[in-house]
Amino acid sequence: MKIMCLNGWGGKLYDKLLPYLTEENPDILCLQEVVHTPVTEKDWLTYKDGNHILPQRANFFRDVQTVLPNHIGIFCPASQGILWDKETKIPSQWGLATFVRKSYPIIEQIQGFVHKSYSPYEYGEHPRSRNAHAVKVFDYKENRTVVVAHMHGLRDLNGKMDTPERAVQAQKLMSLTNELSEKNDALVICGDFNVEPDSETLKILSKAGLTELVTTRTTKGTRNSQYKKKSKFADYMLVNEHINVFDFKVIFNPEVSDHCPLLLTI
Repeated sequence: MKIMCLNGWGGKLYDKLLPYLTEENPDILCLQEVVHTPVTEKDWLTYKDGNHILPQRANFFRDVQTVLPNHIGIFCPASQGILWDKETKIPSQWGLATFVRKSYPIIEQIQGFVHKSYSPYEYGEHPRSRNAHAVKVFDYKENRTVVVAHMHGLRDLNGKMDTPERAVQAQKLMSLTNELSEKNDALVICGDFNVEPDSETLKILSKAGLTELVTTRTTKGTRNSQYKKKSKFADYMLVNEHINVFDFKVIFNPEVSDHCPLLLTI
């Protein structure tokens, strides 16, 4: 089974990302920063937050579903805010998506918020609402159940330091995952956590019996040349004792986002 985790950057580099997804064709894709704008057929809209202006693929969720036709796509909105078509306001949903190959039946799933709650009319003040999603699938080849969970950790404008809110979201992530995961389930937890490698978030997950893969395999971080700030770690993938890691990579080339895909084969 091949599991990929990626912050999709709102589809900004979709012309490189979609061919990459087609080629890699992961069995389970955990995708953060997903845009879903069913009220428009526009290809591109613009996100504006003060001086931060970013092109967004208007129907990024649909774009990814199109290149993964043999997968079930599940979109989990964290908020609905405004994107712009020149001077026209367009309501657009933003959140997570999970894509699961149809040959792996989804026998249970759960989604919930790890910070704040659903914001229905605007993206809100930073740090904004954040959610998580977990699926339990049956792997017929290995005759077992596998739980895969991911979240997009809150973004604090002051940086990636430990905060009480980040500790709470890590605990909520574990609580949500534990509702789905039973004693003998193989478990993978991943996402753009927006924290440093020595963070309390990773310590909380480690105390829950999980082993983090990124920091044991690279010192380069998980951000590529598209990302101009100094801190290069953001994304993590953890596994429990029932996971036999056949291969794990942080993908620096091709650049399909300002984050690197995390690619796990179990």
